[in-house]
Amino acid sequence: MIFAGVDLGSTTAKVVLLDQTIVAAVIGPTGAEHRRTANKVMEQALRQGGVSLDEVTYILATGYGRMNVPFADRQVTEISCHAKGIGWLFPAARTVIDIGGQDSKGIKLAGGRVADFVMNDKCAAGTGRFLEVIAEALGLRVDEIGPLSLRSHNKVRISSVCTVFAEQEVVSRLAEGVALEDILAGLHEAIANRIHAMVERIKIEKEVVVTGGGAKNVGLVRALEDKLGFKVLIPPEPQQTGAIGAALLARELTEQALKRGEPLKKAERRLEEVTFFA
Repeated sequence: MIFAGVDLGSTTAKVVLLDQTIVAAVIGPTGAEHRRTANKVMEQALRQGGVSLDEVTYILATGYGRMNVPFADRQVTEISCHAKGIGWLFPAARTVIDIGGQDSKGIKLAGGRVADFVMNDKCAAGTGRFLEVIAEALGLRVDEIGPLSLRSHNKVRISSVCTVFAEQEVVSRLAEGVALEDILAGLHEAIANRIHAMVERIKIEKEVVVTGGGAKNVGLVRALEDKLGFKVLIPPEPQQTGAIGAALLARELTEQALKRGEPLKKAERRLEEVTFFA
C-alpha cells in the first residue's frame, strides 16, 4: 500500500509518498492558488513514484493550507505531523525547532509524541520571511546571506528583530561602513536569540532537531548552535518532515482501521484535477 502526506505551507508545498520507505518526494513553491499548487505537486510525486492517484491508499494533508488539498482524505495539524516525521527520522530527538516561511515553532517530544509546543505566528521575526526581507534590502538572494555571515570576524549587535526596524538598522550600519558579513552575523545572532527564548519556554532538551527552510541557512544554524552550546541535527531535506509525518500518520490510521475492521472515510479522488497539470 502507498500512503501520501501533503504539507501545504505558506511558502513551499511538499508531497511524500511512502510504503515502508519513501518512494517519492517533491517540493515546490506554494504560490497564490493553493488548490492548483496541491494538485501540481501531487501529480509530480505520482509521476516520480510511478503510481496513479487511485493507487494511493490514504492521503493526509497538513500545513497552513491543508484545507485546500481537494483530494486529501483527512487534515491534521502540522505540529502532530512534524513530531511524527522527526520521530521516524531521529528516534532520540527531544526538541524540534521548526523555522518556516511565516512562523517558527518549538515542539517537545516524548516517546515520539507531542508533549508540548510553542509557536510564533503573529510576527515575522524569526521566520523565513524576515530573512527574505533583509536579503532583498541588501540586494542578495536569501541563500547567500548564511554563507556570507560565516565570514564574519567582528559581528555587530542588531538591537531590533522587528522586520521594519531591523531593515532600517541594517541599512544604517552599512552606511556607517560596517562590513556586510559582520552585519549578517549579528542579524543571525539576533534571530537565534529570539527563537531560543521562544523554544526555551518548553525547556530545550537534547537531541535538538532543526527543520524548515531556516535549517538550510548555515549562518542561522551556527548562531543557534552557539546559543545552545551544542550541535543540532538537520534532516536530509529539512522541509519534508511535515509531509513525511503526514504520510506516516496516513499509514497508521489505515492500519488501525484494518485492525478494527472499519472502513476508512475517503475523499473523492478526481484524477482529472491532477493530470490537468501535464
